[in-house]
Amino acid sequence: MGRDLAAAALFYFGRMLLNYIWLFLFLIGFVVALVRLFVFGETGVFGELTGGLFDGAKTAFEIALGLTGVMTLWLGLMRIGEQAGAIGFMARITSPFFSRLFPGVPRQDPAMGHILMNFSANMLGLDNAATPSGLKAMQRLQEINPQKDTASDAQIMFLVINTSSLTLIPVSILAYRAQAGAANPADVFMPILLATYVSTLTGILLCMFRQRIRPDAVLLGWLGALTLMVCGLVAMLYGQPRETIEKYTALVGNGLLMSVIIAFLLAGWRARLNMFEVFVEGAKDGFKTAVSIIPYLVAMLVAVSIFRASGAMKLMENGLLALVQSMGGDGGFVPSLPTAFMKPLSGSGARSMMVETMKIYGPDSLPGRISCIMQGAADTTLYIVAVYFGAAGVTKTRYAVAYGLLTDLAGIVAAIFAGYLFFA
Repeated sequence: MGRDLAAAALFYFGRMLLNYIWLFLFLIGFVVALVRLFVFGETGVFGELTGGLFDGAKTAFEIALGLTGVMTLWLGLMRIGEQAGAIGFMARITSPFFSRLFPGVPRQDPAMGHILMNFSANMLGLDNAATPSGLKAMQRLQEINPQKDTASDAQIMFLVINTSSLTLIPVSILAYRAQAGAANPADVFMPILLATYVSTLTGILLCMFRQRIRPDAVLLGWLGALTLMVCGLVAMLYGQPRETIEKYTALVGNGLLMSVIIAFLLAGWRARLNMFEVFVEGAKDGFKTAVSIIPYLVAMLVAVSIFRASGAMKLMENGLLALVQSMGGDGGFVPSLPTAFMKPLSGSGARSMMVETMKIYGPDSLPGRISCIMQGAADTTLYIVAVYFGAAGVTKTRYAVAYGLLTDLAGIVAAIFAGYLFFA
């Protein structure tokens, strides 16, 4: 019991902080409404709040209902890819790279297999496969950890890469954009890829420097190739008209998604799977996933709707906008910042902020797109630290939280940059 006390405390701290934020949205909205009523004589303000209350609940249900079909489709296809060996194939390809990031873990140790499976599943957007393999990896790393109450270098490297939102195919974000009526839901694909690359690279470099990992030719080759690919992509599109950038971004995003689907189907055919039955089994999880998020969406969207209907959200955005402009910056990204503020604390909270931003400003607006990029560029650091270290019984997390939050910050800054680069 005592071994995971600190991790449990961190988990409950994050939960309590989210609870206070949720309560804050209601109370501040109510106070602002009172000011509007008694100071400015706006007698219809509480009608607006009541309308926001029901509108938020209705929106949450409609989003989850619309998301059901997309999630069912994708998780069915993902199950085919998983059973056809797509994750194992990616693990074999990336093994030379990741083995050098964990010099304290023997290459043939079971922990390395779990690590590679976890990263591969994350890159494919296979949440159901990523979490169990991540917990197994952390527990195995704990078995070879000489100081059981203190996080090892390998555990911290593994955790920081997880908090960097290492995702190649942001399926859920594309699904939310489709549900919101985006003209090209996949047009944020390349910006998200750029932002998540920056956050992941930041986390890796921070840990390498702290852990004194000397890069060899293989590690430098991988990092260099990835960097050249991203920089080449940016250089190719920089200075092009907005229409051209959006066209190629959507082309690459949609093309890669379809290529992955066809590759999974061909792999399933090669493995002689009964792909129809495998798809149906995976699709059942998609329905369950979509339905399970309804309570979280309702809770957050109702609170955010109250906060916005009262006028408090506009006051906060105007204050942030004035601050940014006083520093000589462009404030077009300011309405997307609530997603960034919520992301390290709660995935459902950040998702609700993203949905609300798209609803108010439109999915194809600059704030709507940047909020989606932010959602894909960072992860729920406090939750991941608590769950993974709690499962391993680690109580002294060392620099894991600080580096995870720095990684989130790098991803958020990169998301703003990518939003302006591709869509401003």
